[in-house]
Amino acid sequence: MHALLSAFAPIWTLTAIGYAVGRSGLLGEQAEAVLGRFVFHVAMPAALFTMVSGARPAAFANSSMVAFAAGTALVCGLGFVAVGRLFGRGTADRAIGSMASGYVNSANLGIPVAVQVLGDASFVAQIILFQVLLVSPVILTLLDTGTGTGSGKGVVVRRMLTMPVRNPIIMASLLGLVVSALGLRLPHALAHSCDLLGAAAVPTALITLGLSLNSRPATDGPTEHAEPARSTVRTKRAEVVVTVALKTLVQPLIAFVVGGPLLHLPDHQLMAVVLCSALPTAQNAFIYAQQYGLDTRMARNSVVASTVVSMATLSFATWMLGTTGP
Repeated sequence: MHALLSAFAPIWTLTAIGYAVGRSGLLGEQAEAVLGRFVFHVAMPAALFTMVSGARPAAFANSSMVAFAAGTALVCGLGFVAVGRLFGRGTADRAIGSMASGYVNSANLGIPVAVQVLGDASFVAQIILFQVLLVSPVILTLLDTGTGTGSGKGVVVRRMLTMPVRNPIIMASLLGLVVSALGLRLPHALAHSCDLLGAAAVPTALITLGLSLNSRPATDGPTEHAEPARSTVRTKRAEVVVTVALKTLVQPLIAFVVGGPLLHLPDHQLMAVVLCSALPTAQNAFIYAQQYGLDTRMARNSVVASTVVSMATLSFATWMLGTTGP
């Protein structure tokens, strides 16, 4: 439990600092938008480029990744369908619901949890590559398609083909993949600069998340609109309940079934797969929703709620499977 508390403490602390800064008005009314753009367009691409360029893309071709990928794919699909069918959302909001349901916080939570509980963070590195190189492009393609101004087939195809050029996250990942495949090494000064810039991504994203907690939905208005406003709030809460349940309960359960009875993974690999699948929603879901001009409440609340709930699910999984790290 101490290891889990140590891993979660920075998330709660930085989010609380962001909330306090937002309440004080210290950074002004545009702070959330400006910091969000900084994370999406500058810091996060630098972090992803550094990560991918220094890793082997073939690293996630193993049975453990098959189990994790199966849980991710199924839960993301369920989230996409549920947000559309149950709550009538469009493609872009369904993409965010999908991400909130199955995109794990592998960086700032996955690494410390893996080190403390499993004794090794190598599997987390594989998950990061999988999410960056495969999951993110799919989510971003859906977001780009769902928020496109053109409705013709040609416009959609053109936007999809040019998205890597227009989207800094995909571009940075692709450039990192090229550098990795060619075995290139950046000059020390440039590599160190990317490291420093990328290190700002996670803390700034958490501060931005905290800032967003100060925003309130516009529910004030004439009396006749009070009931629809309350209905909207209930709907938003229901969406969060669905996405958090999929993220913290269904995803690790699927990973356990696939990794255990189906693939017969060794105990230590099965535990790594289940624990990583039980990690909460990454703050990327909130950042993506913000940058694509969507309602961020569902993504924001899913991140916060899943972070709280996952403390229980991670503890339960650790107790059930037992620690097997060195």
